[in-house]
Amino acid sequence: MKNNKLAFFVSLFALIGFPIIFLILSLATGQWGYLGWSLISSLTAGLTGLFASLYHIKKDGESTDLI
Repeated sequence: MKNNKLAFFVSLFALIGFPIIFLILSLATGQWGYLGWSLISSLTAGLTGLFASLYHIKKDGESTDLI
């Protein structure tokens, strides 16, 4: 299903994209708390979404080569 692949890529963005954005923000401002707190929420949201989307992809029998 197309929604499963979209959910997979959104969860990857939450895992990779948000920490990069907050790393740039932390480098620019010198406030490293931005990066620290974003890692906690990014890992929570990203891993939950990643595991859920991979579970549904395997359950639906879709191809696992997503990239």
